[in-house]
Amino acid sequence: MASFIEVKNLKKYFQTSRGMVHAVDDVSFKIEEGTTMGVVGESGCGKSTLGRTVIHLLESTGGEILYQGEDVTHVNSHKLAALREDMQIIFQDPYSSLNPRMTVRDTIREPLLLSERFSKQELDVETERLMDMVGIEQRLWYAYPHELDGGRRQRVGIGRALALSPKFVMCDEPVSALDVSIQAQILNLLMDLQQERKLTYMFVTHDLSVVRHISTHICVMYLGQLVETCPSKELFISPMHPYTKALLSAIPSVDIHTPHKRIELKGEIVSPIDPEPGCRFAARCLYATPACKQPMKLEEISANHFVSCCRVKELNGFS
Repeated sequence: MASFIEVKNLKKYFQTSRGMVHAVDDVSFKIEEGTTMGVVGESGCGKSTLGRTVIHLLESTGGEILYQGEDVTHVNSHKLAALREDMQIIFQDPYSSLNPRMTVRDTIREPLLLSERFSKQELDVETERLMDMVGIEQRLWYAYPHELDGGRRQRVGIGRALALSPKFVMCDEPVSALDVSIQAQILNLLMDLQQERKLTYMFVTHDLSVVRHISTHICVMYLGQLVETCPSKELFISPMHPYTKALLSAIPSVDIHTPHKRIELKGEIVSPIDPEPGCRFAARCLYATPACKQPMKLEEISANHFVSCCRVKELNGFS
């Protein structure tokens, strides 16, 4: 049975005056229907570029994107229009992603209007249903984005994204610009909507506590490549890649009885412009050897737990 989304050796490069930036380089993963794939990593690692390439906001440089078993890597304009209805995005900044000259009601109504599926009466009913679904009070229907707080703006963005009942939603750090208390409300809303509408999410974030809360599986990215992918619970219990361990060690602990040792990374981050073969984390890794300069791929170390590291078995006690 084919996965809902399957990405094979996906690449996205950008030409610059200094050379070719390998923003996404040979990335492969699968997302099952109704689940959430979290993508984590530090700023500039290619998380958002990966998500936008998967939903065709950016054209891929190489590799394949399979949607429900169908190759949609390169599609014509007619097929892309149909794909747009099935794949949507919730943007990071709810203010800059909304038209400042459109009211809340008009913003959510716009995708319905452009689809040309609904009569005027149906448009009104469906628009009101969507606004109620994302928790926008009736008194705010004719408000403009600058009159709303960040949480309500993001609710508008969610309502707009879900207007045409997509099956797959790429969430591009949708709560990073919000206060912590509002983050929880938006995350709970996204999880409720996923259950009600049988949605599949790709959730891009740099916040490990957020991705732990919402994700079924997690991919860890470093400089355009995946270094580890496994079920969410397993990643936090038994991380295997040195970079993943360093990320998790940076999470503050409230347990005063257990010593918390943070792994400090040293060394320079290698340039994503025409990078050398081998592990891109090697320059900062405490366990790097000359073998790390050889090309490497994700390897299944245990059931559904894949790691890209030539010393992973040795470092984690596997024979």
